[in-house]
Amino acid sequence: MEQTEIVKNQTKKKIDTEKIEYHIREILKALGDDPDREGLVDTPKRVAKMYEEVFEGMNYTNHEIAEMFNKTFEEDFDQITDSKDMVVVKDIDIFSYCEHHMALMYDCKVTVAYIPNGKVIGLSKIARVADMVSKRLQLQERIGSDIADIISEITGSEDVAVMIEGCHSCMTARGIKKNNTKTYTRTLRGRFKSDESNGFTQWWS
Repeated sequence: MEQTEIVKNQTKKKIDTEKIEYHIREILKALGDDPDREGLVDTPKRVAKMYEEVFEGMNYTNHEIAEMFNKTFEEDFDQITDSKDMVVVKDIDIFSYCEHHMALMYDCKVTVAYIPNGKVIGLSKIARVADMVSKRLQLQERIGSDIADIISEITGSEDVAVMIEGCHSCMTARGIKKNNTKTYTRTLRGRFKSDESNGFTQWWS
């Protein structure tokens, strides 16, 4: 039976740090090192603690993250379905781990834009959503899609865009080793799919 704990009226999965410790110790042996030597004796515990932190987002579904950061404010103007008003938050720093090699995705910058639909989300919550989504084994493409799904659920707006740039150590530190390579992805929903709202790309340069 998987251990769970109740957090904020939600059932939160708990990362199994004991199992991580055990398997990190076995990996150290497989690498030909001695896990009992001074420099490594506490490494399995340190790695387990680090994984518990950097993979925190794996404890939650997108819906649970939306509920966690669902802090919105009603706009003080009438809801207008064809409103051109736009909210853009740029240069949110995140990092994540590629699910293919468990390699670090670093120097990542996220830009989130949405067209309000009767309410707006607190700006810090947008950054918190991006941060929590990145704390999973991820693909850069999926990070953008996850953020868009959550922002759409919180705000009730179908008009959401997410742009991400980042470096992947699976390309820079191993394999092809192209150190200056960056990956750019974008997720466009609603009116951002058409030319009507694509002017927001001026914010991403």
